Amino acid sequence: MRIWELFLIAVGLSMDAFAVSICKGLSVQRLHWKHVLLAGAYFGGFQALMPALGYLLGVQFEQFITSIDHWIAFVLLLCIGGKMIQESRGEAEELDDDFSVKAMLVLAVATSIDALAMGVTFAFLQVDIVAAVLFIGCITFLFSAMGIKIGHVFGMRYKSKAELTGGILLILMGCKILLEHLGILTF
Repeated sequence: MRIWELFLIAVGLSMDAFAVSICKGLSVQRLHWKHVLLAGAYFGGFQALMPALGYLLGVQFEQFITSIDHWIAFVLLLCIGGKMIQESRGEAEELDDDFSVKAMLVLAVATSIDALAMGVTFAFLQVDIVAAVLFIGCITFLFSAMGIKIGHVFGMRYKSKAELTGGILLILMGCKILLEHLGILTF
C-alpha cells in the first residue's frame, strides 16, 4: 500500500473523531491546551490501537480467505464509508463538555470501531502494520486536536461535511482495492 493510499485511509478513519472533537470544542466555554491534547491522545491512541487489534484478528483467518480478500476489503470499506455518509445526514449530537476518563474512553472506542474493521482489511493487504497504525494514530491526533479548536471557534458547521468526506474517501479506497485486484485498474 502506498503512502498516499494510507494517508487517505487515515483521513477517512479520523473523520468520526474529528466530528466528535468539533462537538467537544463547541461545548467548552474556555478552551485549554489540556482539552486539545486529551482529545488528540484519546482519539489518536484508539485509532492506532484498534487497527492493530483488527490486524491480529485478520491474520488468524488470512489463509482461509486469501482468494476473496479484495472482496472483503471492498465490502468493509463500503460499509464503513456508507455508515459515515449516513451519519453525516443524521441529527446533531448532544453537546457535552465532560473530558473525564470515562467520557473520553467511551467516545474513543465508539469512534474507532471502524478502525478495527480496517485493521482486519490490512491483514489481507500488503501493509506494514506498525507504520500504518502509527500513521493513522498521528493523523487522528492532529485532526482531533484541530477539531477541538475548530469546534470552539466555528461550531457545528463542519461536522457533517467531515463525516461525509471521510465516508466518500473510504468508499473510493474500497473501489480502488477491488478494481486493482480484478486487474481493471493499475496504479
